[in-house]
Amino acid sequence: MRVADFWLIGRLVLTALAVGVAVLLSGDSVSAAGPGVIERVGRGLYVVSGADLGEKQTLAHASRLLPNGVICLLSALQFHGFTTQTARQVWMAIPPKAWRPRNPTVPLRTVYMSPSVHRVGVQTHKVRGVTLRIFSPAKTVVDCFKFRNRIGLNVALEALREGWRARLFTMDELERIARACRMNVVMRPYLEMLVA
Repeated sequence: MRVADFWLIGRLVLTALAVGVAVLLSGDSVSAAGPGVIERVGRGLYVVSGADLGEKQTLAHASRLLPNGVICLLSALQFHGFTTQTARQVWMAIPPKAWRPRNPTVPLRTVYMSPSVHRVGVQTHKVRGVTLRIFSPAKTVVDCFKFRNRIGLNVALEALREGWRARLFTMDELERIARACRMNVVMRPYLEMLVA
């Protein structure tokens, strides 16, 4: 792939890929066909100057910073499009004792999940050439109830209502994931209210 192809597509240019497409990256300086063509946005992350990467750019950057993380909570709600809340930070779920950057170039908010819960309901989506690991809508709703003290019960209830209204999950799927995450007792009254 030529450098011009990256300019037209507007993808993230990563250090590993950039070496293969004849873009010279040395320290903080980037030189390509001319100055100001490629900008450094983070350690090992480069974008084409003036490229409109959209709202998913921050999620792609966060996924590159935390490769073992999964996008969750408010960020996942916003990605799936069933909330009125806006995430000012990218919420990522990571296993306990996992590495986390000290000074990330993207505003990150991490939550720790046990490895068994961290594997439940993970979907992969391709955005701008970057593979995003993100929780399914049902798992996101269950996590909203699990972390209701951090994000608020009203957000969890809105996610449950809007997800059910948009038919993003079935009741069986929601109950299965709630049982796997040990949230079925907490969620039972809200689920009964929803189907009543």
